[in-house]
This record gives sequence, C-alpha cells and structure tokens, in this order.
Amino acid sequence: MTKPCIICVAITGSLPTKANNPAVPITVSEQIESTQQAFEAGASIVHAHVRNDDQTPSTDPEKFARLKEGLEKHCPGMILQFSTGGRSGAGQARGAMLSLRPDMASLSVGSNNFPTRVYENPPDLVDWLASEMLTHGVKPEIEAFDLSHILKARDMADKGQLAGTPYVQFVMGVKNAMPVDRDVFDYYIRTVHRLFGPDAPWCAAGIGAQQITLNEWAIAAGGHARTGLEDNVRLDRDTLAPSNAALVQRAVDICEKNERPVATWQEARTILGLPVPALA
Repeated sequence: MTKPCIICVAITGSLPTKANNPAVPITVSEQIESTQQAFEAGASIVHAHVRNDDQTPSTDPEKFARLKEGLEKHCPGMILQFSTGGRSGAGQARGAMLSLRPDMASLSVGSNNFPTRVYENPPDLVDWLASEMLTHGVKPEIEAFDLSHILKARDMADKGQLAGTPYVQFVMGVKNAMPVDRDVFDYYIRTVHRLFGPDAPWCAAGIGAQQITLNEWAIAAGGHARTGLEDNVRLDRDTLAPSNAALVQRAVDICEKNERPVATWQEARTILGLPVPALA
C-alpha cells in the first residue's frame, strides 16, 4: 500500500498527569519540546490541549497562543489542531481559542457517555463551534464516538456547516462509549466511504491499551493513526512510555510493517486539503 499514513500525536489531553507518567507535558514549554520530538519522529499533526499550573485543564486562549507560537517556530509546517473538548471547559469557552486560526480543531458533534459522566455536546453548541471554525478558516476533525456522529457530520456538511470533505476520527475504547470492536470499525469505514466518497480520509484513536490495536487496524486498512500520551501513557502493561515520540515511533514501525510510507507534513496537508506554506 503506497498511500501515506498521517500520524497525529495527542500530546497532553485533559486527564493524564505527571503522577500517571512523568513524561506527560504540562507546561507550554514542555508541550513544545515534546511535540518537536514527536514531529521529528514522524507525526505531522499535533492535537493539543493546554493546562493550568496545577495540571488541571484550561481553555485559556493566551496559553494556546503561546503554544501556537512555539510550535510554529520549532515544528515548521506541522498541522496544529486545537481541542474544543468538553473536559477543558463549558459552553463557548471551549472554542475561545479558535480565533487564533489553528489549522484544525476537534469537533464532537454529539453527546455520549464517558466513564463517570455524560460528555455533553448540545446541538446549539455544536452549531456555534462549527460556525466559528468556518469564520476563522479552521478545518474540523469530527470526533466520532458513535455511528450517529458520522451521520451527523454528513448532515452538517449538506447544510454548509462544514467546509470541504470532513476528516472523521473514530474514537474507540472509552469506557461506557464505543468499545473496540472490529465489526463496528469496519462498518465505520464503509459508512465514511458511502457518505463522503471512497477517497475520504479517516483516522482512528484507541484509548489505553487499545491504542496499539487501533493503530494496527487503521494503518493496515488504509486510514490514518492517532497516538500519544493523552490517550495512553504506557508502551505495555509494565512499561511507561518515555515520551510522545516513543509512541509515534511505535506507529511508524507499524507503518513499516504494513509497507506504508509515513506522511510528511506536506503530504498530510495535501491529503486534508490544507494550505502547504512555503517555509523560509
């Protein structure tokens, strides 16, 4: 298979702390350093959250602005994707950083259960986040925790709420949401191709020990892969991941095993319909 594989590194998230793994980057400077290492290892997208000094989640646009500035300097050309996820804040605060015009932002288009609560994505908030992304030229990544979320993305695209071909990411392995199920995974792929065309790009993310499973499935099936300490802090049951770069390298190794080239940042931008800047 000659199709390049885009590797997304989810560097921090909202939940893991240094008590879970000392390698989790919390401060902006740690995030920049960790991302640069992952970029050099083969990641072409960074999925970013920001944190407060006490490691709690934040939606502070000033922190996102400093992160964006640092990543553009140290990871030139890398696709910057900011999270609008609900663990970091409530209501429109979740999209406060979209005016910074990152390349991409996550967009959860429906609600679902999380381990101890409901992950609420009410229609009015989803519509507002989508409109902000359109206004600021930010490409959404549709986070599909359920089949209905893929169908909702098609409906939003038909209504002009999403520009271009949506990039859908299957999220599997969250407790109380969609488990890691191969039949469901294969049906997700068929649904994306039926609704958005046979060449529509898609990605998959697995949580915890299931990260490597979803990496293997997605890469072998011609999709793109997400890895990183946000979703999984271990290499195996007994070994903490020493860095985000180590998890990216594991995905690179899976690509090599499946004879798929790892997408450069230029290739990733072309696949996703993003501008390819000429760097100095």
